[in-house]
Amino acid sequence: MHHDEHPEDEHDHEHEHGPLAELVTVRDWLRYAVTRFNRAGIFCGHGVQDSFDEAVWLILGTLALPLDRLEPFLDACIPGEERLDLLQAIEQRADERLPTAYILGEAWLGDFRFTVDPRVIVPRSFFAELLEDGLAPWVEDPEAVGSVLDLCTGSGCLAILMAHAFPHAAVVGADLSADALEVARINVEDYGLEERVELVCSDVFSALQGRSFDLILSNPPYVTAEAMDALPPEYLHEPQMALASGDDGLDVVRRLIAESAAHLNRGGLLAVEVGHNRSIVEEAFPDLPFNWLSTRGGDDMVFLLRREDLPGSEV
Repeated sequence: MHHDEHPEDEHDHEHEHGPLAELVTVRDWLRYAVTRFNRAGIFCGHGVQDSFDEAVWLILGTLALPLDRLEPFLDACIPGEERLDLLQAIEQRADERLPTAYILGEAWLGDFRFTVDPRVIVPRSFFAELLEDGLAPWVEDPEAVGSVLDLCTGSGCLAILMAHAFPHAAVVGADLSADALEVARINVEDYGLEERVELVCSDVFSALQGRSFDLILSNPPYVTAEAMDALPPEYLHEPQMALASGDDGLDVVRRLIAESAAHLNRGGLLAVEVGHNRSIVEEAFPDLPFNWLSTRGGDDMVFLLRREDLPGSEV
């Protein structure tokens, strides 16, 4: 060996060793990711069931492959440059506990894709399932719905789903966060809905005085102070104002119940998602005849009230 050769140069790039050299196929990387995720104890709370599904989503998404077709690609060999991207994504997910949706810049509700970044909460809502059949049987004729409001719209995802579920409705998406509304604007434009979805910066109903709707839907912040303290690290990457809502998690829900009647048309409906807080809600409002809607995730995550059942409706 000549003295002017530097064998130590070979060690400058750690990615020539370790996983980057040895993991060749999608199958290899999938196995590696699941092991990393399980050892890191990641929390899967953003639309997938477990660390395997999370790894499939992250790997296929990073490689720009269709998310519903793993099989044909399992034995595909991944070139070095793409392996670097994969390693970086897996490390962000396992070490920084960054949600996959933020790493990929996208999230899904059913078949609908949305652009997301840390300015908005990652879309996840039982309303996605309920809107598939237009909130039946509560909404008798989706085509007859003229105006709908999505309060706390975040990325705009539910406003966009409502525009599809109620084809003739004018849709308003309202949020207190100007940052979130910038992301919502991207999504509304992606779906070509600028004419039908109006985005409004509003603290609950503050900017909607004098306006009323056939349906008000809200997936508001509802995490209790106690639950906020116990949140997995994944959720701490999300805007806290989209999660926390006072000590008992009902700060925004209280305002929705108190103020919605004034913004609902005759026969209108208020539907609100409250996660696992059914008992807290019922305790706070013992006189309200809540209807709890059934979803695959549980039968007490979303309540529905008719305008006539809300305080102030007799005015």
